[in-house]
Amino acid sequence: MPTIPNLVLTAESTSALSSEVLLIGAVIAEGGEAHLFSTAHVDTSALNLEALGVSGAADSLVRIPSPSSTGPQTLVIVGIGRSVTPSSLRYATGSAIRRLAGIDSVVVALPTRSEEELAAIAEGALLGAYAFEDYRGLTKEKAQSPVANITIHNADTPTQLTSRAAAIADAVALTKDLVNIPANDLFPASMVEEALASVADLPITHTVWTEDELKRDGFGGILGVGQGSSRPPRLLRLDYAPAGASRHIALVGKGITFDTGGLSLKPPASMIGMKYDMTGAATVLAVIRAAAALKLPVHVTSWLPLAENMPSSTATRPGDVITARGGRTIEVLNTDAEGRLVLADALIAAGEESPDAIIDVATLTGAAITALGNRTVGLMGDDELVTSVQAASLRAGESLWPMPIPDELRPMLASDIADIANIKPGNTAAGMLIAAAFLTDFKTPVSGTTGATIPWAHLDIAGPAHNQGGAYGYTGTGPTGTMVRTLIDYLTNA
Repeated sequence: MPTIPNLVLTAESTSALSSEVLLIGAVIAEGGEAHLFSTAHVDTSALNLEALGVSGAADSLVRIPSPSSTGPQTLVIVGIGRSVTPSSLRYATGSAIRRLAGIDSVVVALPTRSEEELAAIAEGALLGAYAFEDYRGLTKEKAQSPVANITIHNADTPTQLTSRAAAIADAVALTKDLVNIPANDLFPASMVEEALASVADLPITHTVWTEDELKRDGFGGILGVGQGSSRPPRLLRLDYAPAGASRHIALVGKGITFDTGGLSLKPPASMIGMKYDMTGAATVLAVIRAAAALKLPVHVTSWLPLAENMPSSTATRPGDVITARGGRTIEVLNTDAEGRLVLADALIAAGEESPDAIIDVATLTGAAITALGNRTVGLMGDDELVTSVQAASLRAGESLWPMPIPDELRPMLASDIADIANIKPGNTAAGMLIAAAFLTDFKTPVSGTTGATIPWAHLDIAGPAHNQGGAYGYTGTGPTGTMVRTLIDYLTNA
């Protein structure tokens, strides 16, 4: 299970605290100069901020010996930017804690005007302290451990704030941990084991479909994707149903534990990193775990369709027709468009329980990266639900952008022999939107109505799920845990 730092809040004077580092901030004033931003009484009158390189810019960090003779002996000044908001405080705190790896204890002394800002600082601090060392061998001793003890200096110390921040950071860390595990160790059956171990101490029930049970119950999408692998597919349903819950939200997460592309084989360079293709499943696992840990008064069901997409003599061929849960037939024209096939099964199964809303999360298309870059998630679906998820992302400080599903796209997926094709051969435009258009065929009609379906939203996290560039803010290289915090916020306000 993830390891997160010990976090405490205190109103005690920073001069009486024994931590190694005192972290304060700097903001950029209207004239462009940096002004210090701190709750600590530190005599900085002799400091020339400009000469020290204190700019106040986001991701800037300056370390100097503390001017105080008592308390932490190192002063660290982190840039907050031009405006002080929950998002900028979260980002700045996480940026500093991430780069203070190798330090055991830090006091964070940043002023706050609300509990929301204080919560953001706590979240940022814990998010910035992530590291994954499980697979380091001879180099493990040389790696710098993340900050282990974090004290937030603040006049008010709400007791529930730290536990909520810890549950959120734990959920993000769980997602990152699972995504970091290489595919030789994480495959459908072992991911089920990891998932069940992670919720064993929580009021979450589960159902597991093995290969035979998937066949029995008509999950042809999951089976079709996984039939080329010697490690069979699975479907995992997790359910958190607190007494008195008035809302039921279903979460569906794409769980391709490794994606070679199948017989539509990816080029070698494109196959690197395809262990990340189960990030959606890890996300919905982490979110339901956090919902239960936080005792949110909402019924949550998470669906994890898990398969390994491999080429072999038993693999699905381009041109094969599979039958998804519920009877819709799909002509598979490209076996590398496999994520939508496992989602189709799980969306139908989720809808059979008549939840109030269904949200799916998937590293679904490279086209999402082309359209929105590496830090912004594509959000598509029904307007009211899309608006609610977007509002949650703004509160959580995560970047997403609503995108349309134009009516003209679904006809492009017409098949000569089946109900729908999984791609439009030769088409290079609007790949993210076409994938979403495919998924609309698997929305669930509301009984007793004409044309109405259970509200649905689709999150294509292909770009932001994995940071291949330099670290920034509380985000290191590798998996990011994107949308975990947004979905927890959404459930909190559902």
